[in-house]
Amino acid sequence: MRVIQVAPTPFGGSGLLGGGERYPLELGRALAGQVDCELVTFGPRPEVGRDPSGLTVRVLRPVMTLGHPTRVLAPSLPAVLRGADVVHTHQLRSTPSRVAAVAARARRQVVVTTDHGMGGGGWAGLLPALFHRFLTVSASSADTLAVPREKVRVVYGGVDTSRFAPEPPAHRDGVLFVGRITPHKGIDRLIEALPPGVSLTIAGSAGHDPRPPERDYPRLLERLAAGRDVRFVGPVLDDALADLYRQARVVVLPSVTRTRYGREHAISELLGLVVLEAMASGTPVVCSDLGGLPEVVAHGETGFLVPPGNVAALRARLEELFADPARAERMGAAGRRRVLDRFTWAACARRCLDAYAELMAAR
Repeated sequence: MRVIQVAPTPFGGSGLLGGGERYPLELGRALAGQVDCELVTFGPRPEVGRDPSGLTVRVLRPVMTLGHPTRVLAPSLPAVLRGADVVHTHQLRSTPSRVAAVAARARRQVVVTTDHGMGGGGWAGLLPALFHRFLTVSASSADTLAVPREKVRVVYGGVDTSRFAPEPPAHRDGVLFVGRITPHKGIDRLIEALPPGVSLTIAGSAGHDPRPPERDYPRLLERLAAGRDVRFVGPVLDDALADLYRQARVVVLPSVTRTRYGREHAISELLGLVVLEAMASGTPVVCSDLGGLPEVVAHGETGFLVPPGNVAALRARLEELFADPARAERMGAAGRRRVLDRFTWAACARRCLDAYAELMAAR
């Protein structure tokens, strides 16, 4: 079986450091151990390389970008998909996903997609008809798609459990946030909820929202952080990020559905790879009770779920964990076990391969 994945934006220093970029790369690496797999993405320099895992990574140079990094147009894309048995796109509504689906359908190839929460139109309802299966990152993600349930398979996501792992004896202290610096992530609530004497590290880059007042969100956070033990470390690559997870007492993902500015954010945290990375690192988590997060976090066992935007509830859970380090350690160990049992990239790849095989057998 030959599988080609299509992702509009690459992961890493030359692209973006979000979960929607990490997911296809890590899944591709896991798939490459089982089948012939290639990841096609886009960037300023065309190139083809081979990852140590055996995954082929092909970068196409787009001829234009239509106002958003995921809306890139590369006329060479249909040609590089020739020869694939399965075309697996990421970011359902991105331009490359739509182009790849049309090209694959014309050749009678199997075409599946995984959505990572990017908004956009649905071609007047025709977009869902282009794909044979929707491989979703959570049951919550499946609920956001207006497609027949028989076309959905929940494959979840994973984490590299060798890179993101505890290294005892580790001195743990402070709260860690990892993610994009955007209003729907609720970082302002986290700063306000920080208990006295507790430090907070914020790792991530600012979003690209040009609208006021959202574009001023990083400056708002700096004002809220004044007088508190808060440091902004910017985007962090994997090795340093793994150390941050190991050193934190707790990782918090305080995402909201309604931002500080009153803007609704209907699709939030379809899975939460940050939460999986923290749990794999033996670190307990406190996160908002929304999206796919309740499918990942066992409340009271691997961490806590709190009402989105509730500063008092968030502060109370942080105080609990800092008052009882032994309990925090037990929760971290339980989180590591849960990831190993359910949320490895190998397990995610097996679920995808089962879905591919089902479709191949029906051809």
